[in-house]
Amino acid sequence: MHHISKQKEIELLFLKSALTTDNPFNTTKEVLDWVKRRNEEVDVSVKRIGFDEMDNWKLDKVRGAVVHSSNKFFSIQGLEVNTNYGERKTWDQPIINQPEIGYLGFITKEYKGTLYFLIQTKIEPGNVNHVQLSPTIQATKSNYTQVHGGKTPNYLEYFVNATSEEILVDQLQSEQGARFFKKRNRNIIIKVDKDVNALEDFKWLTLGQIKLLMQKDNIINMDTRTVISGISFGNYSSGTIGFYDIMNNNRNSIGFKLLTSALVHDKSLFSFNQIIYWITAQKVNYELSIKEKSLMNLKDWNVSENIIEHKENRFFKVIGVNVEIGNREVTSWHQPLVEPCDEGICAFIIKEIDGVIHFLVQAKLEAGNFDILEIAPTVQCSTVYSENENEQNKIPFLKDVLKAELENVVFDTLQSEEGGRFYKEQNRNIIIKMDDSFPNEVPENFTWLTLNQLKKFIVFNNYVNIQARSLISALSYIN
Repeated sequence: MHHISKQKEIELLFLKSALTTDNPFNTTKEVLDWVKRRNEEVDVSVKRIGFDEMDNWKLDKVRGAVVHSSNKFFSIQGLEVNTNYGERKTWDQPIINQPEIGYLGFITKEYKGTLYFLIQTKIEPGNVNHVQLSPTIQATKSNYTQVHGGKTPNYLEYFVNATSEEILVDQLQSEQGARFFKKRNRNIIIKVDKDVNALEDFKWLTLGQIKLLMQKDNIINMDTRTVISGISFGNYSSGTIGFYDIMNNNRNSIGFKLLTSALVHDKSLFSFNQIIYWITAQKVNYELSIKEKSLMNLKDWNVSENIIEHKENRFFKVIGVNVEIGNREVTSWHQPLVEPCDEGICAFIIKEIDGVIHFLVQAKLEAGNFDILEIAPTVQCSTVYSENENEQNKIPFLKDVLKAELENVVFDTLQSEEGGRFYKEQNRNIIIKMDDSFPNEVPENFTWLTLNQLKKFIVFNNYVNIQARSLISALSYIN
C-alpha cells in the first residue's frame, strides 16, 4: 500500500477545499446575506476627535509620539528615512510602531473529506462597511493578555494549546511597510478533530467559497487574505500536470492555468536560486537608513491638536476617533487611526512564458520593511498618479494596468486594509493577463516568478509583502 506523506495529504486537503464551492452548511449566497444583515444590524459610530480629547491616548509632545497610557497596543512615531532607492531619496514620515506579534489564525475541520475554515463576521472601526469576514482569531498580544480589560478572544485556547500535529501553516508575515515599522503577525492554520461549536457570528466555509467572496468588494478582510495566501498546494512536475491536463477538458480556463502555475515546480523562467541571487543583489544595491524623530519636528508634516498631515495633502493623515460599537468586547473607546489621502492600486501583470503563467514582481523598498526590500506586485501606488500623464510615466507598468483591455482583466475589486488601524482605506486590486507581445525583459528591480515560486517565498518571513499576498490569496482556480 502506497502511503502519501502527511505534508502531501495536507496540501491535497487544501487544494480540494480551494476547488470546492458547494457547502452543505452555508451556501455562498447565505454568507453574503449574513454579512449584509450583520452590517444592517450593527450600530457603528466613528467620530473624529482631537488628540487631547482621547481617553488613554495622547500626543506626547515631549516624546514626539502618539502613545497609549499603558505603553502597550501601538504608538505613532516619527521617522527620518534615507535611501538610494527610487525618486525620493530622503523623507520624514509618521509610522505605526506595534512591536508585539499578534495571532491571525484559522481553525479548520474536515467533514466528508473536505476542509472547512471557521470564519467570523468582525467589526472594525476603520472598515468601509463596518463588518467583514475575518479569521477565527485576530488578536494582538495586548488583546489576548487583556490589557484593555475585555474578555479573551473566542477560540484562543485552541491556538495556544495547538499540538504540532494540528498545525498546518505557521508563518510570521509582515504588514504594510509604508505604514508599520517592522510589524509582523503570526499567520497560523490549525486542524482539529474534536467537535468545534460555531458560536454566533461564526460559520464554516470552504477555501473555494472564501476565494469566490473575494471577487466582491470589501467582504473578506485583510487578515483573512494574508493567512490564506500562505497555503501551499504542493509541488508537481510539469509531466504530472500534463497528464491531468489531458484529463481536464477545462484546460484553457484561466483558473486551470493559474493552478498549473501554483503546482508546477520544474518549469520557470528563472530557477529558485537565480531569484534568491536577484533579491540579494537588490538588497546589496539599495540602502535604507532609519532614524527615529519627534513627530513635532518632521519635515513636510503639520502636527496640530486634531490631525497630523502632509503639507501637500499626500500619502496619509493621522486622526483621533471616538468609536462606539453595538457588539464588540469593549463597546466604546478612543484611538488614533491612519487615514489615506487616496485609494491605492495594487496590480499584478501576468503572462504565459513557456506555457506557464508568470507574475511580474518588483523588489520594493518601504520605510518599515524588516529587511530593506520585499517582493511586491508589479504596480503598488496611491492613485495620486492615475490622472496625471507625466506622473503615470514615473511608475513602471502603471499605464499598462490602467489601459488594459477588459477581456485581459482576470481580477478587479476593491479590498480593504486592516480596519483596526486604517480609516476607510481600500485599494483597487487588479490582475491583468498580457499576451506574448508583452516583453520578458524588464527593469532590473523587476523579475518574473511562477505562482509556485511565489508560494515558496511566502513560507519564509519577510519576503513577499502584504499587497502581493493579498492579490495571491484572491486567485481562484475554478473559473
